[in-house]
Amino acid sequence: MPPPLGSASKPLPLLLCLAAVGLGSSGCHAVRPEVGQARTLEAGVPEAFGSASPKAPVVTWDFGDGTPHQSAAQVSHAFARAGTYTVRALSADTEAARVQLTVVPRPLLRAVPPDAQTVLWLPRLHGGVEPLVDFYERLVGAENARTTLEEAPLVPLVLRSLVGGPSVVDPEEGLGFFLVPDFEGVVALLGVTETPAALEAVSAELRNAGHQVLPQADGTVRVMPRDGGHAMLLFADRGYVYLAVPDADDTPPEGTPVQAISDVPADLSIVRAKVERSPAAGMSESPLLSDLRERVAPGDVFLFASPPKQVPEEAGTVRGFLGSLAVKATEMSLDGFLSTSAPLLEGERGPAAAVLSRSVLGPVAVAQLSVPPEELARLTFGAPGSARREKMLERWKAQGVDAEALLKALRGDVAMLVYFDAAAFYRDFIRARQPSPKGTVVMEAGLSSADPVLKLLTRQLEESGLRYDLQRLNDGMRFRTRLLDQPVELTVTSRGATLLAGESLAGQPTGDVGARLRERFGAEAFGPGHLSLMVDVGRLREELQARREVVGVPQGQLIAAQAFVGALLDQLTPLDHGFLDFTPTEGGGRLKGRVVLREH
Repeated sequence: MPPPLGSASKPLPLLLCLAAVGLGSSGCHAVRPEVGQARTLEAGVPEAFGSASPKAPVVTWDFGDGTPHQSAAQVSHAFARAGTYTVRALSADTEAARVQLTVVPRPLLRAVPPDAQTVLWLPRLHGGVEPLVDFYERLVGAENARTTLEEAPLVPLVLRSLVGGPSVVDPEEGLGFFLVPDFEGVVALLGVTETPAALEAVSAELRNAGHQVLPQADGTVRVMPRDGGHAMLLFADRGYVYLAVPDADDTPPEGTPVQAISDVPADLSIVRAKVERSPAAGMSESPLLSDLRERVAPGDVFLFASPPKQVPEEAGTVRGFLGSLAVKATEMSLDGFLSTSAPLLEGERGPAAAVLSRSVLGPVAVAQLSVPPEELARLTFGAPGSARREKMLERWKAQGVDAEALLKALRGDVAMLVYFDAAAFYRDFIRARQPSPKGTVVMEAGLSSADPVLKLLTRQLEESGLRYDLQRLNDGMRFRTRLLDQPVELTVTSRGATLLAGESLAGQPTGDVGARLRERFGAEAFGPGHLSLMVDVGRLREELQARREVVGVPQGQLIAAQAFVGALLDQLTPLDHGFLDFTPTEGGGRLKGRVVLREH
């Protein structure tokens, strides 16, 4: 006689269950909780565990990060910090399944909506924000820097995190600001660890700044500016907090009740929707941005900008720009690339500025613009056929000036050099008891014809009533006058127009200033086709301190003046020198720059 069903031996149920399994049924065995394979996740991004199937077992989930356990068949959990975690599914205190996860910081660009048109960001706070703040404090002064930074959205929270102690700021993630279509304002975002605590921390900062903070039932926070204006919106999404700040335009009239302006404007709601609906990649996989990142050097701060999407590409050649700033203790370097859909300046290079190859050595500032003649005319008077150029031509024609002939006379190169005269400075300073700049400005524009320029100058001088002396040259004219008690000389020949204003440079050593600048700042800087700029405050300091005697000034007074002026200059600016260079290149244009502060 076979044993009854349910007896101690139970061979029949076991056989039936095995048969059922062989037929594909799952009704006779326990369903294992779904945890997936070992994988990498991003901090702050929710991850699902378990299953929504009606047959999925209810288990207790231990996420391994110290957060409270949860009991459910399926859960969603976001890991606040980077690290390695073991997630376990527990059933009656028995481990039913486990998986190991690697959590990495969430890159800031993945938290920015893909249609953002402009983004300024620090990819990683740890090791990146400290030198940036230090450099900024050296540049503008600690008090001025702190005042400015404290007023920037979300930045105060970052500054607090630098002094140590517990912080909701995630130092491995970033800080940024972006602009999006359909919102007139800026959106700030910051990587954080504990989202609720971060919202409260930002709210506290805003309250301390005098703003009215109004938490909402949906988890967002409305912020009413202390000086009136449109409401701001604070919210969180996937490990980042966002503060949307509308432009200050259209401020409501004074006395408007808070209730009447505290509703979230429609464009603020658009910002939140853009963020929350943004795909996981955000704008990090933008083809244009990816292309630009390969062309730009690594840095601590980045700026990306692109034209409005509604502007067709054929309306202009600019596709986008990416620049990086690399910061050291006393130096900040810029590397940028402007991407274009067609060659800049139609692939042509401007002429070399002749004045740079034969000038007095030692300028404290130099600027050069070298573009094809028609491009220079376009920059000055507008594009051919444009309303701006037509209006300009008509106005000049009414004054008897042939502007078209004037445009054709331009060669396309303009250069300016500024020299400092320490002796004249000290003589004037000791007499007047107050510092005033003394030196010389040399400016030259290349010409292919002198007649149109001479006609314009003669007419302008006659109408101005300014007294001047005129000297006729073999191939041009020289005008001499005085402006602001300084001698001014303008020479116009068929090769160029040269303006000399200030103290005479006669007798000083000359040479190839352009070659020396290229040796110092780059192989092609201040060359044909380049827009270049240099300011050398360090040289100005050297000239002030190196002066050992000044005719007509007692030695004791000179030494005292040097001490006073040196201290005053150090107080005014810590700058040693700065440099900027832009040139068209394949695929667009390259931007290089550097700002160097003096050593203490």
